[in-house]
Amino acid sequence: MEHVPPPAEELARLDRELAELDARRAQLLTRRAWLLAALRPPTPTAAPGWNPSAWGAPPSGRPGAPAQPWGYVPKQPSAPRSAQNVLLTLGGLLLAVAAVAFTLVSWGSMGIGGRSAVLAAVTLGALIAPAVLLRRGLAATAEALAALALVLTLLDVYAVHAVAAPDTDGLGFTAVASAVLAVLWTAYGLALGKLRLPLPAAVVLAQWPLLFWVWAAGAPALVVGWALLATAVLDGVIARWDKGPGVRVTACVGGSAMGFSALMVGLALSTTASGPLGAAAPGALLLAAAAAALAGAWRAPKGFARTGGVVAGLAAVAAVGGVPAAALSDGWRVLAYLLCGLALAGVVRAGLPRDAARGVLAASGAVVAGALVWALPSLTAVLLGPVTLLSDVWAGSPESFRSALGSTLPWSELAAAPVVLALVAGLLGSAYRWWPSVVRIAAPLGAREETPKPDAASRAAGTPGAAWTAPPGAGAPWYTVAGAGARGRPSGAALRGAAGAGALALGWGALLLAGVVLDVPYAVAVAGETALVGGLLALAVRGAGSGRGASAVPVTALVGAVSGAVSVGLLSLASEGAAYAVFGALTVLFAGAAVRVGAEVPRAVFAVSSAVWGTVLTGFAGRSLDLDPHEAAPLVLLVPALTVLLGARLRRNPVALPVELTGALGALVAVGLAVSDAPFLALVLALCGVLAAGAAVRPERRPVAGYLAAALFVLATWVRLAASEVSFPEAYTLPVSVPALVVGVLRRRRDPEASSWTAYGPGLAATLLPSLAVAWTDADWLRPLLLGVAALVITLLGARHRLQALLVIGGVVLALDGLHELAPYVAQVAGALPRWLPPALAGLLLLVVGATYEQRLRDARRLKDALGRMR
Repeated sequence: MEHVPPPAEELARLDRELAELDARRAQLLTRRAWLLAALRPPTPTAAPGWNPSAWGAPPSGRPGAPAQPWGYVPKQPSAPRSAQNVLLTLGGLLLAVAAVAFTLVSWGSMGIGGRSAVLAAVTLGALIAPAVLLRRGLAATAEALAALALVLTLLDVYAVHAVAAPDTDGLGFTAVASAVLAVLWTAYGLALGKLRLPLPAAVVLAQWPLLFWVWAAGAPALVVGWALLATAVLDGVIARWDKGPGVRVTACVGGSAMGFSALMVGLALSTTASGPLGAAAPGALLLAAAAAALAGAWRAPKGFARTGGVVAGLAAVAAVGGVPAAALSDGWRVLAYLLCGLALAGVVRAGLPRDAARGVLAASGAVVAGALVWALPSLTAVLLGPVTLLSDVWAGSPESFRSALGSTLPWSELAAAPVVLALVAGLLGSAYRWWPSVVRIAAPLGAREETPKPDAASRAAGTPGAAWTAPPGAGAPWYTVAGAGARGRPSGAALRGAAGAGALALGWGALLLAGVVLDVPYAVAVAGETALVGGLLALAVRGAGSGRGASAVPVTALVGAVSGAVSVGLLSLASEGAAYAVFGALTVLFAGAAVRVGAEVPRAVFAVSSAVWGTVLTGFAGRSLDLDPHEAAPLVLLVPALTVLLGARLRRNPVALPVELTGALGALVAVGLAVSDAPFLALVLALCGVLAAGAAVRPERRPVAGYLAAALFVLATWVRLAASEVSFPEAYTLPVSVPALVVGVLRRRRDPEASSWTAYGPGLAATLLPSLAVAWTDADWLRPLLLGVAALVITLLGARHRLQALLVIGGVVLALDGLHELAPYVAQVAGALPRWLPPALAGLLLLVVGATYEQRLRDARRLKDALGRMR
């Protein structure tokens, strides 16, 4: 019985078959077209867009479109006539070289009439020829002859000066000649508007008349600066003259160079002036340059407008600030420029174009940043200077703050540094306090949000442009809705937080620098820095507990508190009393902050810092008691003991782990102090084992602290035995091992799932490992034999009862003991063998292992799995 599909299914099947037939037909037509093309007779040049060798998938076209052959490549636009340009350039260059050679070599062999006739004829011909060539459409040839004409006019000027006016001043003649040539080439370029060379050449020639004229007149540097500025202004006017990109680019480059030179002249004269009156004239030049830059930025594009605003702002600061700075000493001049830079912020009310005003504000920020960079070395010296006290701890209280720092900075020339920091901190703090007013004032400079224009569909649907969304399946939209953080700019809250953080950091630095500049007594400096640390801790606790999440202000306060604590701690090392007072206060302050703060990360930082300061205090106690380092090591363990108790109190609190790790580092320091004396080292290791055992009482610390405690106890035993020069350690270790193994057996009976390492590992290691260490230095045969037998029995018991600890410990001890016994014979055999035999055996072993690598790998995995299944 024949199955008749439903109409919908049959229609779909027919559509698929028709599509396959169309695809096959298109493929056959494409192949047919290629075969027809291959049968045609070859042509000298291949047809454009045809590449028979590039077979690939036939291009998909719309239905009914003519099929393209396989390998079809779209026709590329024709390449520029590079060969013609090269020929014209070489021809013009050769003619220019010939003209130069004629002028310099053959000029003197002709009379005055011949000279004039040759120069006039050649130059006139070079100037007329481009006009004729342009009428015939030969623009490239006309450009080449125009370049030749430019060279000829320059040679004409040189020839006139060499023959007709040899006694005239070269600089003055160059100034007049460059002005005349600039006018002539400007007229020539305007007359032949299709030529691109004459007008840019005229702009280049216009750069030199004023400069060479004032140079020839022997004018002072200030007049040279005015000439450079006037040339830059002329370039700006030319750049606004719409005569093509070549003219604009040339004028912009020339104006930038001349304007920069004028600014450098004015700045050099202003900073080296002997008084305010001497700085007024260069200031006028700088103000004129600022006005010119601002005028150029008024209607310029975005990038040029901002650049012009920056230049105008910096020039205005240098002009106005240079007058009072000339009357101040070197240490206070930066303050005059800073005040002028801050005054630039008033540009937000000046009604300037938005981009130009932003440039001026950027200049203000650059001035402020420069002042802060100037004050940075002094602040760094205050924070890092006390490091020099580490070489001579408790040598005695210095007389003043400066003498404690040991810095060679000229503090008298840095007197304005704290004022600079305080002034900027006050302004940032005011902005942080009255942020809504700052936003309202700066609103005219805000970026205009670009809203995409709605298309016909959205207009028909009545969808507003600001509420558009990307179509389904599309990626991120290309537009940004207003108020949603356009273009990744920082939000207002982030900017306000940055202002508050900057105010806090700079205010703290200002107070530190004030103490150094005033050279306060040492005790006042230590007390003041400690009080600053307390204030920063209070701000950090208050900010972190406000519930507003992470903010720049509390984070800055946290970093400043830790940095200040380190600095004042180093500063207090000069005096014993100051060291105890400072580190005691720091321990209490940071512990109190850890108790009061609500956030987890600041609490962990405060708790860890308090533990560190407490550890330093215990080290001070040992030094005060005149104890040797190894004798003071047990005192250092007081803080690790407190951290273990605190960890038991906090339990699973996130702060517990950082505190306990800090205590572990303190214990490691104690071990390092006791290394020089073996008995004290054994005592310290045993105490550390007690602390680790105390931490192992908690279930969450048991997997790590339990093994660590066992290892520390065993290591303490070995060290104690080695220190006592015990030759029979079994007499001391067996009484410990037997009860430990009995306890392990009882533990396994009560809890069969307990690990063999926890039950039997400490007891076995306490005896076997010290015996193994002594056996390696024992020349007798009895101990290695007994040790080997015991290790063999333990290994067999581990394999019989599937106990991992017994199998591993017994096997390792048995292998090492056997290796020790075989070592003399191996050495004797190795000495008797030829020298070539050991390398040959090693190579053979490597070959065998390499050939059976996969099998050895499988054996290793099976061994690993077998050990893993043991308890």
